[in-house]
Amino acid sequence: MRVLDRREWEARAEAHRRRVDGWIGPHLSRRRAGVAHPVEDFLFSYYGYRPSRLRRWHPGAGVVLEGAREFGTGYVDVEGGATLDTAALVPRRRETLTWVAGLLAATAGRPGQFGCFGMHEWAMVYRLPPDRVRHATQPLRMSSEAVAAVVEERPLRCSHFDAFRFFTPQARPLNQAQLTREHQVEREQPGCLHANMDLYKWASKLSPLVPGELVADCFELARDIRAVDMRASPYDLSHHGYPPIPVETPAGRIEYAAAQRDFAERAAPLRRRLLAACEGLLAEAGAL
Repeated sequence: MRVLDRREWEARAEAHRRRVDGWIGPHLSRRRAGVAHPVEDFLFSYYGYRPSRLRRWHPGAGVVLEGAREFGTGYVDVEGGATLDTAALVPRRRETLTWVAGLLAATAGRPGQFGCFGMHEWAMVYRLPPDRVRHATQPLRMSSEAVAAVVEERPLRCSHFDAFRFFTPQARPLNQAQLTREHQVEREQPGCLHANMDLYKWASKLSPLVPGELVADCFELARDIRAVDMRASPYDLSHHGYPPIPVETPAGRIEYAAAQRDFAERAAPLRRRLLAACEGLLAEAGAL
């Protein structure tokens, strides 16, 4: 057990709240006004992790908060403070910890692939009329026929099941692999924008057993990835301040691949931190 003195953990908790408020404040204001943002609101709607939970700081497992009492659900009071009740929490999370650890380790052990050029968003609108696309309130940068021509120009190379499952029925046969949930661990690779965005999903599922700062780091990366994801899509979001990355052109593909590589570098240490947390918690579960 590591002990955090009261001044340190209160400062960390306050810094975390200030950091997160910069993200959730505008989201909550838009929600109250009934206005949706196609980029900024995605992480809250897709991953389903409530803003209030993101805002709540946790020290992670194996930490005693000096002077804390009745710190919240999942915590127990101990001599000198409060700590997570890992004896109760970890066994209930064993299955999740095992699966997430396997996925993270497999992904980290593969080379990144940087040749998909963000065509998943194009495959999600392929051969659909504009009023039936996922973000129907946003205009497309080109006609439906032009979108289809871009999709058909080269093979789709998506490796991420949770992107592939949103492909239109007409687009799925065009992908180089027919992806399934059962084979996700075998397919996921660290160059994929969605695999790196999903680090936020795994961090939020592991909370409160991982530090709040790690969850926020993963959210920040996912937020940056989402912006590039939509800039490379066939939607025109320039009116939201997101200039397009025209992946239908050689220059756009070069720009997109460079962003992929940057995100892969940023994601690697976060993936290692999450994997180390899973392995440590599983080792503790085995000793219980």
